[in-house]
Amino acid sequence: MASITASSFCVRSAAPQSRQIAAVSKLSGSKRVSFSYQGRNHFSSRRLRSLQISCAAKPETVEKVSRIVKKQLALADDSIVNGESKFSTLGADSLDTVEIVMGLEEEFGISVEEESAQSITTVQEAADMIEDLILKKGSA
Repeated sequence: MASITASSFCVRSAAPQSRQIAAVSKLSGSKRVSFSYQGRNHFSSRRLRSLQISCAAKPETVEKVSRIVKKQLALADDSIVNGESKFSTLGADSLDTVEIVMGLEEEFGISVEEESAQSITTVQEAADMIEDLILKKGSA
């Protein structure tokens, strides 16, 4: 039996055209998780070639990142910035993105590698990366 503790996670099948595994999201604390297969055949581990579970950042982290992004881009207080917000859609260019990453490093006490910084395109990606770096920092 597997145990998962995360603020939220999503399960998807490996191939988009294959039958989908039911998605489970917004799990809090320790709860049982069950998967169902919607297809003609029985759910079988030998048929499941790949299972990827990715833990999303806590809502508090996403909110904090959103505030930093708003501040760095000098957006109006009533501007909506959430996990799905893309930096480019918010008007950020490459220099703005570097400044956002620097602000995140300072706020969270982390160091982001240049390769990772260049791959961040959304607030959610930034929050996920931050929590991953904090987790690695804590276990080091």
